[in-house]
Amino acid sequence: MTAHIVLASGSEIRAHLLRQAGVAFDVDVPRMDEAAIKAALLAEEAPPRDIADALAEAKARKISMRHPGRLVLGCDQVLDFEGRLLSKPTSAAEALEQLQEMRGKRHMLLSAAVIYRDGQPIWRHVGQVRLLMRKSSDAYLADYVERNWDSIRHAVGAYKLEEEGVRLFASIDGNYFNVLGLPLMELISYLGLQGVIDQ
Repeated sequence: MTAHIVLASGSEIRAHLLRQAGVAFDVDVPRMDEAAIKAALLAEEAPPRDIADALAEAKARKISMRHPGRLVLGCDQVLDFEGRLLSKPTSAAEALEQLQEMRGKRHMLLSAAVIYRDGQPIWRHVGQVRLLMRKSSDAYLADYVERNWDSIRHAVGAYKLEEEGVRLFASIDGNYFNVLGLPLMELISYLGLQGVIDQ
């Protein structure tokens, strides 16, 4: 028996990962001012991990009240570069600046997931991955952004590892699903233990 959960996210990749894993779910996208929440947390000097967790929780909490008795999954991903939070680029020029700044250096992706039921949090996890970027040339990075802008404009760090972005990296330490924005292994384990999915 598979019980439905509600994905509080419009992310196509998260929905794809859940479908591929055989998890039945509906989608209900929260309308909220993520930038304002993030700005308030940054003003309080909250660490990136806490920001990812808070954003995921805010999404799950908002959608939970619309779906009594159901599990609502909220997710968020942030990029921690030398203690600084990098967001989705607002322009191709900003994307190029981010990539030039990060090349040859390490950064960390933090992928948070929070499950709510009836307005209360019942599970949470923040997965992390450490990545080392290659020392790509200015010319390659400029061409990369130009070729991929329509896709990477929606990605923190201005890259998608599942696409050409893989060429930007020298090493990756951590679970690939966390790179894609969902701690899928931990989520599957929780859903299995709760009897939400067969195992």
